[in-house]
Amino acid sequence: MKNSEILSCFQCGTCTGSCPSGKYTSLNVRRIVKDSIKKDISDQCDLWMCTTCYNCQERCPRGIKVTDAILSLRAEAVKKGRILPAHRVVCKFLIEVGHAVPIDDIHIAIREKIGLSQPETVSKYPKALNDVKILLESCGFNELVKE
Repeated sequence: MKNSEILSCFQCGTCTGSCPSGKYTSLNVRRIVKDSIKKDISDQCDLWMCTTCYNCQERCPRGIKVTDAILSLRAEAVKKGRILPAHRVVCKFLIEVGHAVPIDDIHIAIREKIGLSQPETVSKYPKALNDVKILLESCGFNELVKE
């Protein structure tokens, strides 16, 4: 996101008011936008509370790409080695099984019981899992999320 775009924010609060995560967490999108102009916020846990629903971005009266900015800020935080432990677990799952939230044996059994086959994901296609692993390795993902 261009710095000039974020500077056009007039702090109306539409982003924070429309944020579903902010109702249940400490996330204050408006503060993230404001603080990111003045300082490095890569160590703030709130940065990781955004669920990327795009409500803030769709409703911003200035057309600021707020969610995209949060994703950029996260990317910068990861490059600095700052990522929440829970997100490291998700990344580890992605590297190991090709899913951020892998399907476990209990849910596979439930699916079978109600007549559903295994989902059309990499877990069903071992070669695809290998392709995902190659892709993640080639872009340096493994190194970025390593503890």
